[in-house]
Amino acid sequence: MTDEPTADAGAQAAAKHGGHPRHDLAPLLNAPVRLSVVAALAPLDKAEFAFVRDLVEVSDSVLSKQVAALEEAGWVEVCKGRVGRRPRTWISLTPQGRSVYERHLAALRAIAFGGP
Repeated sequence: MTDEPTADAGAQAAAKHGGHPRHDLAPLLNAPVRLSVVAALAPLDKAEFAFVRDLVEVSDSVLSKQVAALEEAGWVEVCKGRVGRRPRTWISLTPQGRSVYERHLAALRAIAFGGP
């Protein structure tokens, strides 16, 4: 374990001390598909995989790869189940994912418009 601050800690410190809002951007959300997935999930409790795939206009494999990256970060949760005899996958934002997304949006607004 090192004594060096984490990237998140550095970004939070910069923001508290008047740093540029770009420090609050979440690098994982710089990928358009990941940002689109999180944005699609933000107003919902959960969404079916196929719904998100169609909304974001990507293939199953692309969505699966991007969701896996978000899940590894702890920002989305994936639940598998069945509806009748058909397997289904639901995706939802975790509280941490929702917080990161809101901070990312606030940083984008601050960069674009000069304020929150």
